[in-house]
Amino acid sequence: MMTRIVLAALAALSLGACNLGAEEVPEGGIDNIRLVNAGQDPANWITHGGTYAEQRYSPLTQVNRDSVGDLGLAWFADMDTARGQEATPLVMDGKLYVTSAWSKVFAFDAATGEPLWSYDPQVPGETGVKACCDVVNRGLAAWGEHLFLGTLDGRLVALDRDTGEVAWEKVTVDQNASYTITGAPRVIDGKVLIGNGGAEFGVRGYIAAYDATDGEELWRFYTVPGGEDREAEPEYLKAAAETWSGDTLYGEESIGGGGTVWDSMAYDPELDLLYFGVGNGSPWNRAYRSPGADGTGEGDNLYLSSIVAIRPDTGEYVWHYQTTPGETWDYTATQHIVLADMEIDGRERQVLMQAPKNGYFYVLDRATGEFISAEPYIPLNWSTGMDENGRPIMNPETRIDVTGEPALVMPGPLGGHNWHPMAYSPDENLVYIPAFEAAMLYAPEADWKPDRARGFNVGFDLGAGDLPPDLGIRREVQGTITGKLMAWDPVNQEAKWTVEHPGPWNGGVLATGGGLVFQGNSGSEFAAYDSATGDKLWSFAAQTGVVAPPITYTVNGEQYVAVLAGWGGAFALSADGTLIDQMKPVRNISRLLVFKLGGTAALPEAPTLARAPLDPPPSRASAATIELGREKYARYCAVCHAPGAVGSTVLPDLRRSGALENPAAWLQIVHDGALKDNGMASFADSLSKEEMQAIREYVIKRANEDKAMEAQLATDRVARR
Repeated sequence: MMTRIVLAALAALSLGACNLGAEEVPEGGIDNIRLVNAGQDPANWITHGGTYAEQRYSPLTQVNRDSVGDLGLAWFADMDTARGQEATPLVMDGKLYVTSAWSKVFAFDAATGEPLWSYDPQVPGETGVKACCDVVNRGLAAWGEHLFLGTLDGRLVALDRDTGEVAWEKVTVDQNASYTITGAPRVIDGKVLIGNGGAEFGVRGYIAAYDATDGEELWRFYTVPGGEDREAEPEYLKAAAETWSGDTLYGEESIGGGGTVWDSMAYDPELDLLYFGVGNGSPWNRAYRSPGADGTGEGDNLYLSSIVAIRPDTGEYVWHYQTTPGETWDYTATQHIVLADMEIDGRERQVLMQAPKNGYFYVLDRATGEFISAEPYIPLNWSTGMDENGRPIMNPETRIDVTGEPALVMPGPLGGHNWHPMAYSPDENLVYIPAFEAAMLYAPEADWKPDRARGFNVGFDLGAGDLPPDLGIRREVQGTITGKLMAWDPVNQEAKWTVEHPGPWNGGVLATGGGLVFQGNSGSEFAAYDSATGDKLWSFAAQTGVVAPPITYTVNGEQYVAVLAGWGGAFALSADGTLIDQMKPVRNISRLLVFKLGGTAALPEAPTLARAPLDPPPSRASAATIELGREKYARYCAVCHAPGAVGSTVLPDLRRSGALENPAAWLQIVHDGALKDNGMASFADSLSKEEMQAIREYVIKRANEDKAMEAQLATDRVARR
């Protein structure tokens, strides 16, 4: 297979395709030649990261440092969902294809924005409670005349690229378990590759390959041991099993183990290696996931939080590198993987680079997995450094799975860098990281038991770090949470420049041959920066937070820059809403924005961000009832409705819910599932009616506290005038 790909690449290069444009690339299907040589075809954007190396770099130069000031809106398209938008569009032969929330697909004329077709997979609304981090989708893959979509409810769907008609679909997960798909597939040699999510809920992770012609499963690579027959497992899993303790992975009572492959992949055609990142453990707390004889967590727990290299033709294991041995903080290694060639210590190296959640920037040899270097790209305290073998030296005070005591750990579970793609500029030899700083108080939950129906299965008290209704404390905490765009030198392992943003959760990145870096941010701005200095050269008021990554392409010789805008995702849902508002209030207005030099289109006037006032009924419940409600809210509600019930602008803020006044209405929603089509499924299998009412009483108490805090804030404002 590798010989076939290399020969295809040589054949394409022999045509002199060193800078193909749309007019020079024959129309038709996507094949190995086009995918291997995607970097020589900057007119199009045919795979998720721009190329198999996932550099998200375009050599296009029409929009450059000197001309970017003339960039204007060419066209826009409103999406029909008001949830987080995280997709990378694909562009092929003058047509743009993009996914939106709830796994919908839209096709447009890439130059004019004329709608061509749309597809709705009709994901059941109740699937929303299985998604840890919003009902998002990150994009498509292309092969032949088809597009490939992973749906939130775990299907892989092949669509006709011209019409949007379904060619085939395949269920890739156990839909009775809490699996989801939010990541974009990739295609290698006619094999569609897709992973899944759900580690927070208690599933076993894997990546699988499917035949692009009919959806037949070709191989499946599990990332953690498990199943029913230990002896039948392949050697790489038998080796991994030696790094786990206890008996939690096998049989009907398995807790899943986690290790989901929910986002990053990259491919080297010359080495014929597929690289992917593996997620966190299930549960997070290793003391429950891999308990030793003394009741504390033990073992590295392979292949959690690892970068793994396999053969894409067969799924054969080749090598791995574990970024966080024995992870217990939700430190996934599913963050963007970038491949590049560069000189390090006087030697040309084929490298793999990643900035995973744990706060270290890694450079590895991508042929062997050899550790080259790692340095912190943000402040961190879980580790005090790296040993000579590239293994992190643990800070024992933060090993809450061993101490059993709470600890404030940096970074928190959202990491120092999340799913938002980085970019690499070979012109500058810099990696551009959408980074942020935010710690979390991790507190072990006593006598934790998994819930196989609903809720986060993490083994920690997720309400332990809730902020009190105290303006001073909230302002102090707000000052510790930052977001930034960092230009990182991977050879010297240091930041060359940094741009500070209003807050965390800023967009993915695009680098171009025009000396530009494009990124959206949580301050509802889309901007272009000088790739060498970080100077802001251009910006556009997007009216909503931009978390998705941009792309660029040409049609008829004219360069376009496109980005999907729409606030949402994990931070938007699971962070304290007051903190977000104090950084910069942001709402969801889901749109595809497309720019070109001289563009004259304009967005409609932004709607006013209006919210119902805090007007709760009086809080009369006992302290015991409210504490019960706090415990259950933290486990079952906070992931979507925010900690401490301080909701966001994306999902309903429960403090403002009319159902607080009416216990029967509350039960119709939480127990009976009256709003399941909107994503709010019934929790009857996990919570008793008494527990549901205790949650209501807790939210009432919190609403009253925050109403008083808002009154104090208003008084302070008057006093300052």
